[in-house]
Amino acid sequence: MDKDLHVYLLIMVMALTTYLIRLIPFLFFKKKIKSQFVNSMLYYIPFAVLTAMTFPTVFFVTGNVYSSIFGTVVAIIASVSKRSLLVVAVLAVVAILIFNGISFII
Repeated sequence: MDKDLHVYLLIMVMALTTYLIRLIPFLFFKKKIKSQFVNSMLYYIPFAVLTAMTFPTVFFVTGNVYSSIFGTVVAIIASVSKRSLLVVAVLAVVAILIFNGISFII
């Protein structure tokens, strides 16, 4: 299968999954949900599903598992320290580039 087609199919599947997860409660629950627990659970389900679908790919995207782990650790530290999404992404990419540059030199 063509690599571009594979990427487009993955994006479509993730979009459909996210859409269905948000649509299903509307189909089954006609009245307003008053339970704070159920509301919070329904709110976080799309994030959990997308994370489960994309997180394993993070470790194979660079071709070097160690640089991927290093970039992931940097991203986690940056996100825990309340950085914006853009800053977290840039720091992770820079960390991977630095790691790959250092391992290339050594």
